Amino acid sequence: MPRSTLFHARLYGIVDLGYAAPAALIRVTAEMIEGGIDVIQLRAKEYAADEVERWGETLLPLCREAGVPLIINDHARVAAILGADGVHVGQDDAPMDDVRAIVGPSMLVGRSTHSLAQATAAAADPRTDLIGFGPLFSTPTKPAYTPIGTAAISEVHSRHPDLPIFCIGGIKKENLPDLIAAGAKRAVIVSGILQAPDIAAYVRSARALLS
Repeated sequence: MPRSTLFHARLYGIVDLGYAAPAALIRVTAEMIEGGIDVIQLRAKEYAADEVERWGETLLPLCREAGVPLIINDHARVAAILGADGVHVGQDDAPMDDVRAIVGPSMLVGRSTHSLAQATAAAADPRTDLIGFGPLFSTPTKPAYTPIGTAAISEVHSRHPDLPIFCIGGIKKENLPDLIAAGAKRAVIVSGILQAPDIAAYVRSARALLS
C-alpha cells in the first residue's frame, strides 16, 4: 500500500486490548468502520504474538472489505504473515533495517516519535511511511513518556509536509479543535473511541472535526 494512501487519512483508531476485551474486538472494529475511521491499528501489548496473529486474522477481512488499512503494532512478523497493510514500531523496537527485511518494501511502516529531532530522523529515513508524534498530553496508554505538548505541532508539519504525521497521546474529541488550531492535520484517538457509549457516532463526530 503506497504512502500516498495516508495523505487522505485523518482519523487513526487503535483497537487496544488494554481497553477492549478480546471478545469485543469484532464489534469495536465494525463500529469504528461504520463511523468512518481512516486507519485501524491492532495493539495488544501484553499478549503473545500468536494471539495477536489470531486476532489479526479475524479483523483483517473486516478492514479489507471496508477499504480501511489495518496496521499491526510492534509485531513485524505477524504483520508479514497476515499480509496486513502495515506495522507500527516504537523507538525502542527493532531497527528499521530489520523491520523492512521482515515486511518487505511495499508494506507501510510507521514509527513513533517523541520530539522534533526524532520526527526529523524518521522523515529522513525512506523506510518510514508515517509517524506518530506525541504523546501530546499525559495518557495512561503511555505512562512512561513525558507529554511534549502542542507547541511543536505546526513546526513538525511545516518541516515535513510530505510525511503523514498523526498526532497522538491523550487526544479526545473535546480537545481536537485546539489541536487543529495548533496545526494538527491528523490524529490518533484510543480511549476516547473505545470507551464511547456509541463508538460509530464518536468516530463520525471526530472525523468531521478533522475534515
